Amino acid sequence: PAAPQPPPEPGDKPAQSYIALISTAILSSPEKKLLLSDIYQWIMDNYPYFKNKEKSWRNSVRHNLSLNECFVKAGRSDNGKGHFWAIHPANLEDFAKGDYHRRRARR
Repeated sequence: PAAPQPPPEPGDKPAQSYIALISTAILSSPEKKLLLSDIYQWIMDNYPYFKNKEKSWRNSVRHNLSLNECFVKAGRSDNGKGHFWAIHPANLEDFAKGDYHRRRARR
């Protein structure tokens, strides 16, 4: 039998997918929506691994937001710079339970 894995170090790359990271960030906000910059900040605050990395991981966040139907734009920010991002209502219940399997949103 394989030996149990030690818990990840604070600076280790998280095992979660970008969908899981983004969803957890959005669900952590009281309004259940965040600006892109706030998603970046939440990820860096909660996963120190990303603080010292090159900024290329941000491309992966943007890619996941724009290409996965489970994320939707939820209005423009008050200053007009950028959109809020939210979880599609069809995915909200599953994501809130920690089930981040990619599914097409049932529109």
